[in-house]
This record gives sequence, structure tokens and C-alpha cells, in this order.
Amino acid sequence: MADSQTIEISIDGPDGGDDLALPAPLVDMFAENDENAAEVVGDLAMINAAQQIHAAVAHGQGEPSEELKAVESLLMSLFEERFGQTFGEMTGHDH
Repeated sequence: MADSQTIEISIDGPDGGDDLALPAPLVDMFAENDENAAEVVGDLAMINAAQQIHAAVAHGQGEPSEELKAVESLLMSLFEERFGQTFGEMTGHDH
């Protein structure tokens, strides 16, 4: 439930949707230039997805599958397209 302290974002996907409430000041803290709330949350989602896939591929147990490596490669390409830099460049964590 959104109120003056929160902002509600609706996420629509091919198989349904979801609503997410976040603290409005959090969204404001991460906004760059004149980004709107949806763009900020999209950036946060992309960063989190990149962190999760990186952890699974580079820090998981055993050798990652070819499928997992392919998903990572695609996601990292999309990440660089969105942010204009690699995940390693953005985070300082590259190996």
C-alpha cells in the first residue's frame, strides 16, 4: 500500500504483473539527472540481476553450465548497453 512515504511501481511481464512499494526517499537517492521512478527501479533490477548471475557463475560451487554462462553473457551485454559500462567497470569487481 503506497502512502506519502512510499512509491508504488507496477511491473508488467509476459505472464502477469506485480506491484512493488519502495520508500520514496530511496528512489530519490538513486535517481540521476531527471530519471523517473520507473527508470530508477529498472536500473536497480538490472544491477541486482547482474550481481546474482555473476555470483552464480563466478562464485558458485562447481563449474557453471553452458546455459548459465550463456545467460550471463546475454545479461552482461544488456547491462553494458543500458549503463554504457561493464559490470566490472561499474562495481570495480572484475574477474
